[in-house]
Amino acid sequence: MKNTTSLQKNLSVGLTLAVALLWTAAFTGAALVAQQSLNAIFDNTLRETAQRVMPLAAVDILNRANGASVQSIMSLDLQDEHLSYLVRNHSGRILIKSHNADLSIFKQPKQLGFSTSTTHRFYTAPAVQQTLFIEVAESLVHRHQVIMHTAMALLWPLLLLIPFCFAGSWFFVRYCLRHVADYRHAIEFRGSGDLSPIDASKLPTEVKTIADAVNHMLARLRRALELERNFTANSAHELRTPIATALAQIQRLQQQVSDKAIKTDIDKVEQSLRGLANLSEKLMQLAKAESGSLLSAHAHNLVSLLVFIVDEYRRLFSQRIISLAVPKTDVFMSSIDADAFAILLRNLIDNALKHGNKNQPIHISLSDDGVLSVINGCALMTPEQLTKIRQRFYRINPSTPGSGLGLAIAEILVRDIGAHMTLLSPATGRKDGFEARVEL
Repeated sequence: MKNTTSLQKNLSVGLTLAVALLWTAAFTGAALVAQQSLNAIFDNTLRETAQRVMPLAAVDILNRANGASVQSIMSLDLQDEHLSYLVRNHSGRILIKSHNADLSIFKQPKQLGFSTSTTHRFYTAPAVQQTLFIEVAESLVHRHQVIMHTAMALLWPLLLLIPFCFAGSWFFVRYCLRHVADYRHAIEFRGSGDLSPIDASKLPTEVKTIADAVNHMLARLRRALELERNFTANSAHELRTPIATALAQIQRLQQQVSDKAIKTDIDKVEQSLRGLANLSEKLMQLAKAESGSLLSAHAHNLVSLLVFIVDEYRRLFSQRIISLAVPKTDVFMSSIDADAFAILLRNLIDNALKHGNKNQPIHISLSDDGVLSVINGCALMTPEQLTKIRQRFYRINPSTPGSGLGLAIAEILVRDIGAHMTLLSPATGRKDGFEARVEL
């Protein structure tokens, strides 16, 4: 079976991914702009540092005696300094340098203005008619760290936004699809016999057309089934009176005829009429089973109805042993329609009487948890036979009296009341026999 997907989940994930992709694109653009802006700020810092330091260095150099050693300017605090500088004369001799200046990075010649090495960014400016030159250097690692910190400051909101965005999208989509969810539940939890229209007035336009088509199809199906049920019920009802009349006349004729051969023929006609009467009764039960009105508004005790029906069968079939086991409390409350339960039970018992061994008892039980079981003795049945006997008009032994509708009617009743019927052979706890188990 193909797995179905959730529209709410797909929309929520899609909206979240779309927002994340847009935010990522915005983050990338902002990071590039921030990188250019920071590089411009850092370059401006290099230029301003050179412009501020150079006049002070020039005065110090001009006031110093010729041949003085290189002067190193000490730091005023203990914080990390990311800029270093030195001052050279026109011949390249270093006159002043900062305390953190690494001479290995200041290599000759340096072009005026900005330049970049593999590790540092430089700014070189002349002074005193190009007799002195100041070089200011900044580590590229420091720039990269600042840019990365800025990028992370832009990235963290995205990481925090994704779960909130998904949650917001989830609830927003759920709110927008609430009427679709109600429509789904209305279809999911209605019984198979309920073909009434489903309210589609609050559905979105995209779904309302589908709902209207479904209601139209339900209406057509309901009319077709009603015609079929009415035909079945009316036909069976109209046949009962003529059949009963014919049986009465046949029975009177049996009393008036003395010839044995004619009586034998009359007996065959009577048996055919009784089979026809039984078929009309089954057709009426089938119409009742397919009517869909199998649940009552109020719960009632099924045990008393079960005992009544079993006692009736005991009187009618006194030669057969029918045992009954009911819950200890003699109470099992259910909202199943009494007529529907009676039809279900009668069909299961009729099936056991007709197809079970006549010298073996029939065991009927209703457990505390609502499991109805009817067991009769018979030869083992194959899985294929257990499947086919649920079909209408199917009989394993055509010579056995019956219409082949009993278990089919029971199957329809069980399905429409929301129960489950299991057919077992061998029966529970036996090596042979047949068991019809209904979980009410």
